[in-house]
Amino acid sequence: MSLNIKITKDAHYATGKRKDAVARVWVLAGSGKISVNGKIYTEYFKRPVHQLLIEKPLNITDKKTSVDILCTVKGGGMSGQAGAVTHGISKALVGSDPAIRKTVKKDKLLTRDSRSVERKKYGQKKARRRFQFSKR
Repeated sequence: MSLNIKITKDAHYATGKRKDAVARVWVLAGSGKISVNGKIYTEYFKRPVHQLLIEKPLNITDKKTSVDILCTVKGGGMSGQAGAVTHGISKALVGSDPAIRKTVKKDKLLTRDSRSVERKKYGQKKARRRFQFSKR
C-alpha cells in the first residue's frame, strides 16, 4: 500500500544526512501520514527501533497528527537512512515553525551525526584489525 501525498507551495523542505544516506524531506499540513520512498514508513522501516527514531521529532513537538511527511532517501543502510530521515524531519519542522527549535535542539536532533566508517589501512585486514602475527 502506498501513500498519495501531494507537495504544495506551503510545504517546508529540508535535507537530512547520516553516514552515506541522504534524505529529502517535505513537511505539509495534514493528518499524520508519513511516506518514505512511496511506502508507509512502517512498511519501509521494519524494525521498531527505526520506526521510533522517525517518530521522535514528531512526538517531542506534538506534531504527530497535524503534519504529513514525504521523504525520499538514498544511500547507506537502514540505520543510516532512518537517521537521515529523522535529521531531515527535525530540520523541516523547525523551518515550518521556528518556535519549536529550542525543543528539537535540546534532544540534539538538528545536529548531523558526523560518525562514518573508518577507512581500511594498507598492511591490515580492516581499519584496525591486523593480520595474525607469527613469531616463528
